[in-house]
Amino acid sequence: MNVILLEPVEHLGEAGDVVRVRPGYARNFLVPQGLALPATAANQKELQARLSQRAKQLSERKGDAERLKELLGDASVEIKVRAGEERIYGSVGTRDIAAALLAALDVEIDRRKIDLREPIKMLGEYVVPYRPHPEVTIDLRLNVVAEE
Repeated sequence: MNVILLEPVEHLGEAGDVVRVRPGYARNFLVPQGLALPATAANQKELQARLSQRAKQLSERKGDAERLKELLGDASVEIKVRAGEERIYGSVGTRDIAAALLAALDVEIDRRKIDLREPIKMLGEYVVPYRPHPEVTIDLRLNVVAEE
């Protein structure tokens, strides 16, 4: 099934690309999430209007992302967790990181854009990339410490 991507999708393509995907992936994930539309002639005409609007939105988002990078550039966030000697009970995930940033710096971020390859399971300091815009990457400095 051919679909038109409305948003960049990792390992698939950028906004505006017409890509071939399995019908179930398109029907159950891409279309309901608002990431793609079926590739029909009417949707391709609508896409041209959306792309011009999207270009304007992306430039605004890039400005917001640059300001956020200046704000978070040298900030370090401490996350307190229950832990044994070196290992923590459970793990620290993207939801925990977003909540810690909100509590410590009063900054709300989209946790889906945090590039955490696997959950953090050890105490220590970590640098986790956050991509609020395709061209802007912010390194979040996290210090995972044990509760007392």
